[in-house]
Amino acid sequence: MMRSLRARLLAWLLVPVAVFMFVTGLMSFDAARETASLLQDNALLASARIIGEEVNWEDGALIARIPPAALEMFESPYQDQVFYRVVKGRARLLGGNPELALPSHATQGPMFYDTVLDGHPVRAVAYERELYDSGATEPVTVVVGKTQASYRAMVENLWRPQLVRQGLMLALVVALVLLGLTFELRPLIRLKDDVSDRDALQLEPIRIERLPSELRPVVDAINLCIARLKLHATTQRKFIADAAHQLRTPLALLRTQIQCARPCGRCGPLLTDALAGIRRSTAKMTEMTNQLLLLAQAESSPPYCTRARVDLAAVVSCVMEELVGAAQRRQIDLGAELSGTAYVPGSATLLTALLANLVDNAIRYTQEGGRVTAICREEDNEVVLQVIDNGPGIPAEARARVFERFYRGATAAEGTGLGLSIVREVAHSHGGTVELRPEAGQAGLVVTVRLPAWRD
Repeated sequence: MMRSLRARLLAWLLVPVAVFMFVTGLMSFDAARETASLLQDNALLASARIIGEEVNWEDGALIARIPPAALEMFESPYQDQVFYRVVKGRARLLGGNPELALPSHATQGPMFYDTVLDGHPVRAVAYERELYDSGATEPVTVVVGKTQASYRAMVENLWRPQLVRQGLMLALVVALVLLGLTFELRPLIRLKDDVSDRDALQLEPIRIERLPSELRPVVDAINLCIARLKLHATTQRKFIADAAHQLRTPLALLRTQIQCARPCGRCGPLLTDALAGIRRSTAKMTEMTNQLLLLAQAESSPPYCTRARVDLAAVVSCVMEELVGAAQRRQIDLGAELSGTAYVPGSATLLTALLANLVDNAIRYTQEGGRVTAICREEDNEVVLQVIDNGPGIPAEARARVFERFYRGATAAEGTGLGLSIVREVAHSHGGTVELRPEAGQAGLVVTVRLPAWRD
């Protein structure tokens, strides 16, 4: 299962921090318990000593008077119950609650222990004091105990602020780590965008300036792959261009030979038909060869921003003049709508080929007596070129495929299936787009090419 690099880095950074916070939280809790226990035990021992000081001999008997101050020190809003017990030795009760348990064994100093009284957990201290009278020595044990409500509240009051601070620190660490990851992963996002936004034929190496050192080996590997692809694509395009160029000479020679063979008076009908078929096939091969040369030239053309200024309106005028004869033979009304000059950066040869293919396709596929119009105008920072016909149009399901090489669809018109492929490649190499749509409210096709306008 694929996981986000951001999430994995965040986990590697936050898991140790969370463990550290958890351990420090436990340590803080133990420290709070120790502090609360120490304060509680000191208060119990102070109360036991105050009570022990008030146990005296009177008329040969031990009397235990409990001063109010010994018990008032335990007053709190948590309503703890305080118990005490004073015994002579370990048997005779001098005062207090007889149910309050004594420690399991005698001790020389104060002894703290936990017990239960009336179903409540009680923390108690046993303090033993020796009393002397007329040479007699009597041990007196004072036990003071209290319930644990104030103790638990003290632990919570000591620990909760530290827990809140640690939670806030953890949240701050998460926020800072996410912020840091967002900033530090930006080069990786830019690298991803640089690769994904590239055109299929953009085989330029990725720039490694301002990239972290960890990403440079990856970019170097990508650039090496791009260099190999560029070499392969260049070799393939060169082969296609060379092959098409080499085919032009024998095809031209074959056409000449066919023209010479046609006047032969001894040619029978079968031979005449065969020569006509050879002539048509040769013309189609010649057209396809020329189209392949144009396609190879369009694919290998430099970026449009490095080209010269071309007046697209003048290109439209020249193409319409060249194709007016083909339109007249099919009785097609060929027209143009130009709005002054329309300059674009690019190659005049390729833009002429683009428009010639569009107009030639419109003339081929429009019925006799139809209408073909070329429009050239400027819109904002673009130059818009449109070729509109009132022919049968292209079905919606076929519009996505007509730009594929050698795709011709269901039509009886002659063609190579490369015209719209050349149009797309030339438009893309000039930084433009091509769009096909039916003419509004009627049959026909509108081909719209948008190219960046020339900027001085």
